[in-house]
Amino acid sequence: MPNFAIVLAAGKGTRMRTKLPKCAFPILKKPMIEYIVENIEDSDIDRAIAVVGHERKVIMDLLGNRVEYAVQEDQLGTGHAALMTKPLLENEEGTTLILLGDMPLISQTIIEKILHTHHKTANDLTVVTSTFDDPEGYGRILRDDYGRIQAIREDKNATDEEKRINEINTGIYAVKNELLFQMLSKIEKDSLKKEYYLTDIVELMKDDYNVGTFTIRNPKHVMGVNDLVDVSEAEKILRDEINRGLMLSGVSMINPETITIGHNVKIEGNVTINPNTTITGSSKIAEGAVIGPNTEIHNGIIHENVHVKHSLIYDSEVHERTTIGPFAHLRNHANIGRDNRVGNFVEIKKSSTGANTKMSHLAYIGDTECGSGVNFGSGSVTVNYDGVNKHKTYIGDDVFIGCNTNLIAPIRIEDNVFIAAGSTVTKDIPKGALAIARGHQINKEDYAKNLIKPKPKNNGENS
Repeated sequence: MPNFAIVLAAGKGTRMRTKLPKCAFPILKKPMIEYIVENIEDSDIDRAIAVVGHERKVIMDLLGNRVEYAVQEDQLGTGHAALMTKPLLENEEGTTLILLGDMPLISQTIIEKILHTHHKTANDLTVVTSTFDDPEGYGRILRDDYGRIQAIREDKNATDEEKRINEINTGIYAVKNELLFQMLSKIEKDSLKKEYYLTDIVELMKDDYNVGTFTIRNPKHVMGVNDLVDVSEAEKILRDEINRGLMLSGVSMINPETITIGHNVKIEGNVTINPNTTITGSSKIAEGAVIGPNTEIHNGIIHENVHVKHSLIYDSEVHERTTIGPFAHLRNHANIGRDNRVGNFVEIKKSSTGANTKMSHLAYIGDTECGSGVNFGSGSVTVNYDGVNKHKTYIGDDVFIGCNTNLIAPIRIEDNVFIAAGSTVTKDIPKGALAIARGHQINKEDYAKNLIKPKPKNNGENS
């Protein structure tokens, strides 16, 4: 029988104090709903439907065709939200897992354990619970003398005795799909908040159907993210879990409490990560690399034995044995060849270099295709923007570019060229040429005295 997933992601998340829909808010630079969808994709779920509402285009743009969509136009509670999937699922047989879109720490393993337990016990409804030391704000699990679940009592409706119960409803349910919409249609509107609560499904089913529970022992995995304090806590939990796993796999971390590694980052063994380093997105770090300190990499591919320190790398690739930094900036698909040197205050944008090329300090290389064995002197600039359009620079192999050189694109510099310092080059340079593009120096004898006034002599008195 197939398994389905409904992800409830229609809420505004007013406590987040952001214009983004809550489920799109980033955790370690990745929207929290993406964690859930990725784990669904890796699990035994056959189809996934996201219920969207507030700012739904944001969620739909994030997830694309990875899920199907149902729209909740009016925010009328979780029961109403789940009911919006009826046109997509009402004729299906199988099991539906209902998840909350603001629960990014739920894992593939937990999803599969819930489904396994639901099928093994032949439950019609399985309510996923956990035990919190401080259950305030969560619905409490009410059981009879035999331990069978009887109801879920919302915190605001609970008696003082019920509020002392530590077992809470996580908001996750596995339910026989043939019964789901029949039960959802029976839920009545809450008299206080005028909403339809999915929690009421327990009392509707407990007498006539097999209703059980699945308990998650570590409550961190089912924490909801409702405000920016929760975001910080979720990030800390994720960061600690990721760093621990990497260190056990052979990644050396210096002061790991200062290091942030994203959920999708791949790091090989024998890599050293120094303090205050952040690596996120789909970054890949190969064996022997040394990253940091004070470095940020997002969607970066770092090859073997690369050293990066005090630098920023976004959407770019660095090949073997190259050194980056300090204070370098690679962005917009920079592709740096092997054995390069990218030094202090060098910015490279949408450019590629061959092997053994050096730009050691104070250079900007933009929209450039550069060969091997090239040396950029201090202050070199590929001038790629004419005020209206961007243009490309081509530089061949074994080119020497003197200090404070401007290459005005579009321009082509062939192999074995030498460009004199201080040149502003506006024409292509043929192979093997020396280019000098600067004004002649003029010395005017005894002229400086008219420009520089002599300083008064110090007579020894205090000023």
